[in-house]
Amino acid sequence: MNPTAFSSLRLKAPLLKNLVSLGYAEMTPIQAHSLPLILAGKDVIAKAKTGSGKTAAFGIGLLTHLDASSFRVQALVLCPTRELADQVGKELRRIARFTDNIKILTVCGGVPFGPQSTSLEHGAHVVVGTPGRLLDHLRRSSLDLSALRTLVLDEADRMLDMGFQEDISTLIAATPARRQTLLFSATYPESIAAMSASVQHEPVEVSVDETHDEGSIEQVFYEVDHEQRTEAVARILGHYRPESALVFCNTKLECQDLADALVSRGFAALAIHGDLEQWERDLVLVRFANRSASVLVATDVAARGLDIKELPAVINYELSRIPEIHTHRIGRTGRAGGQGLAVSLVTPRENRLTAAIEDALGSTIARNDLAALAPASGRPPAPPMVTLCIDGGRKNKLRPGDILGALTGEGGIAGSEAGRIDVFDFNTYVAIVRHSSDQALACLGRNRIKGRFFKVRKID
Repeated sequence: MNPTAFSSLRLKAPLLKNLVSLGYAEMTPIQAHSLPLILAGKDVIAKAKTGSGKTAAFGIGLLTHLDASSFRVQALVLCPTRELADQVGKELRRIARFTDNIKILTVCGGVPFGPQSTSLEHGAHVVVGTPGRLLDHLRRSSLDLSALRTLVLDEADRMLDMGFQEDISTLIAATPARRQTLLFSATYPESIAAMSASVQHEPVEVSVDETHDEGSIEQVFYEVDHEQRTEAVARILGHYRPESALVFCNTKLECQDLADALVSRGFAALAIHGDLEQWERDLVLVRFANRSASVLVATDVAARGLDIKELPAVINYELSRIPEIHTHRIGRTGRAGGQGLAVSLVTPRENRLTAAIEDALGSTIARNDLAALAPASGRPPAPPMVTLCIDGGRKNKLRPGDILGALTGEGGIAGSEAGRIDVFDFNTYVAIVRHSSDQALACLGRNRIKGRFFKVRKID
């Protein structure tokens, strides 16, 4: 039997059948190394980054250990951001869809408190959420963790970076001492070792070096003076012309300033950082993921949990001081067999840092001359898609199929011209190819969807 096949594990028949239907044939390296330990009930500390398959690893484990007949919280997954929590919650529901009567709740800030309390009162098997909002529910007694069997700390390093240590400790104190604790982290600083020692019992360490295929990422350093960086980014974007690019800054202020400067030069650029309201973060992520914005400028913390499957380019406006973080940044491009570009701006004083990065990567990075790139000229190409916003969502019982049906039926738009459809509680965002966006806007505005009219506007 193939040792990396999911069928080699002792999984319940409905769960295994569902994995097959989802196309989960063979385990990724992190799954193959951690799942047998998780299924055996061991505490695990795993070094794993976004895109490695870690969600399925801990998800299959915690779902296997659930008692479906007991509607008490038996598994808790802590995530640093709402975006990651939403992503994890969706993935767990996919994995659990053939398992009867499993209720999974996502509990995060930025949304009304009351409906979450009501959902928790009705009972749930698995809760996924951010530490701050979960702690609010714990203090108001709407969250009971006394029956917890499995605790997952996802992207634990980022939660510590964001200052969640005290909240996490308070939440863990409300759980049974006898539980399984799974800790997943992209990096392994001393703070993670200390956390593991305080919350885990004889944990087994799992670390898998998941490097990209050789040559899948083209890395380039451009040496520039500090004050030249904004113009350098514009020139790089104008020269390489990636359909989409993620630009990393080290501070929130730099992040917003750079995005504004790029917009003034005609780029479809957006910024994401901790000062945005939740609805603003949602809209930024939707527009970048659905290709109606070409450039996303982000801090490391804000970029965690981004579910962008194809990313042609990553640009480091400023180098991270930590080589591991640099590796994590560039690892967002060149995935799934695709080619990626990773460009970093470096100042003349950063020779030690660039040397440390090259040591961590085990290779020398090419240094190109920015002067060889033509200055940015002309207006950058518009993104291929346009986002339409419908003033209705889950609370109005809207589903992606309803929107697609209205577009392809009354609207006469080909299904291939519609992109991602993201349904939130009170809004729905639809990506449409640019040349058909006006036709789609008129169609959705003049026709009923689910028996009623909704306001529709273009966001461009």
